[in-house]
Amino acid sequence: MALPDSFLQELKLKTDIEDVISTYVTLKRRGRTLVGLCPFHNEKTPSFTVYPETQSFYCFGCSAGGDSVGFIKKIENLDYIDAVKLLDERAGMQMPEDGFDDSLGKKRRRILEMNRAAAKFFHSYMMSNEGKKGLDYYLGRGLTPKTITRFGLGYAPDSWDTLTKHLNSLGYTDNEIVEAGLASRSSKNRNRVFDFFRDRAMTPVIDIRGNVIAFSGRDIDKNDKRKYINTPDTLVYKKTNELFALNIAKDTGSSSLILCEGQMDVIAMHQAGFTTAVAGFGTALTSEQVRLLSRYCDEVILCYDNDVAGRRAVDKAISLFKNTDVKVRIPALSGGKDPDEIIKTQGKERFSAMLEGAANEIEFAIINLRNKHNLNTTQGKLDFLNDIARLLSKSSKIEQELYASRICEELGIQKDSLMAQIKQLEQNDKRYGMRRTYENERRNYQRETTKESFEKSATTRKINAEKRMLSILMRYPKCRKLCADFDSENLSEGFIRKIYELTVDFIDKGIECSVSAYSQYLSDAELGELSGMINGFSDSKNYESEFSDCLNTVIEENNKKNPVDAGGLSDEEFLELMKKILNNKIHKDEEE
Repeated sequence: MALPDSFLQELKLKTDIEDVISTYVTLKRRGRTLVGLCPFHNEKTPSFTVYPETQSFYCFGCSAGGDSVGFIKKIENLDYIDAVKLLDERAGMQMPEDGFDDSLGKKRRRILEMNRAAAKFFHSYMMSNEGKKGLDYYLGRGLTPKTITRFGLGYAPDSWDTLTKHLNSLGYTDNEIVEAGLASRSSKNRNRVFDFFRDRAMTPVIDIRGNVIAFSGRDIDKNDKRKYINTPDTLVYKKTNELFALNIAKDTGSSSLILCEGQMDVIAMHQAGFTTAVAGFGTALTSEQVRLLSRYCDEVILCYDNDVAGRRAVDKAISLFKNTDVKVRIPALSGGKDPDEIIKTQGKERFSAMLEGAANEIEFAIINLRNKHNLNTTQGKLDFLNDIARLLSKSSKIEQELYASRICEELGIQKDSLMAQIKQLEQNDKRYGMRRTYENERRNYQRETTKESFEKSATTRKINAEKRMLSILMRYPKCRKLCADFDSENLSEGFIRKIYELTVDFIDKGIECSVSAYSQYLSDAELGELSGMINGFSDSKNYESEFSDCLNTVIEENNKKNPVDAGGLSDEEFLELMKKILNNKIHKDEEE
């Protein structure tokens, strides 16, 4: 069952979407709306729009949209009920005791409870005589008992089902344990379940709300080709969306975070006092992780391993951060292959100096270009300056002035020559960018229109009429009387028909047709489409007449798609139909 409408209406009245979203996104007022950089995709130009009048949001870049619940659901990776609960607590309200389907929320909470129980089990086992192997490993890596406890580190027994049996004793079924990613089923015997993590040093992954959402297990004896294995994606965890130790780093109050490659680097850095360190999962930083970081800091120091793979990772991270307002700095690491080793061999004071001297992304790129070219030759200087011009053509005017002056003075050339080349490259990029933007927008519009028309087996005329008809009906409920005898089967299947039937039901029950009224019945994609449709509505001078026109257009287009079944006609009716078809054909031939 759905949540009571009265409860949702009260929640809507006590929740202001601007207040909710502004805690995640920096919003600037633009007339009657507010705009900001979308938290759901990378962008430099704000396309994320908040509509206080309709208490909704819509992104023109990625088509994300919805109400406050939809926003919290998407940005916090929650299901609908848990998103409502979060806003419910924020508004000081009391959730209804029953009357709604919370099965998915209950399943999520069971997984979180299992994860917490598993984390306690791994830690307790490591602190016992049987788990001493795990404790010796962490102590051998230079971690103190205090650090081990702070990060909840543990050890998974070298056995097939010790954890599974422990969780069974706490009331969790084999199916639940497998869904949590803590156990796997045998490929030969599906009834047999065994522990996913065995004989590994265990690091729990904790989200920003303090929930244990996953684990990372490291092979201690180097018996497995897989150095690390991580919890697979579950209802509560998706590795591309999470950052290790962000729950600690965000509470430091610092606007600058240190991004590392691995969890052990982060743990070692926290122990040394660098408590703003975080890390991703796997080898590559993702756009989702970049967006998450941008919510909590203004600057990121890329502290990746000092090897070829690390340098490639730095280049990719820089390209991802270019689509955000986050500044990037890169330290010149030396004296070790990674932060953990550098701190041990060089000391934390030396490592701190490396962080303080970190170069910004332009300086880092210039250093790489210097290493690439031989500046002792004329050709080397020419190639270097051409690359510098391309680099600075994508920078701000102040950066161009500063770095061009410094480089030209060093190489003994006229600054005007370099600045002229930079200006020419800027103009070329601008012309190319405008053409590319126009072509992309044209192709996207054609593709989306064709795709929608094909998927719904409907003409563009019918689709436009359907959307306008729905928009008018939601804005002007009085039009309900005009479609009292209208059959929804005339509408395109899927989203359009679903919205129409929900809208009619809301109007008949006296419920306001706001975005929040639909949110518990729609998927994220459907909610985004609805938000775009509602907020793209233009007022109608004569809404009843326009609604009727749209209604007639839908019926007319639908009749074209569904011709009369001649097999069910009488002889007289069949002859009359053939006359009409013949007359229409003659009329078309005469026009041509």
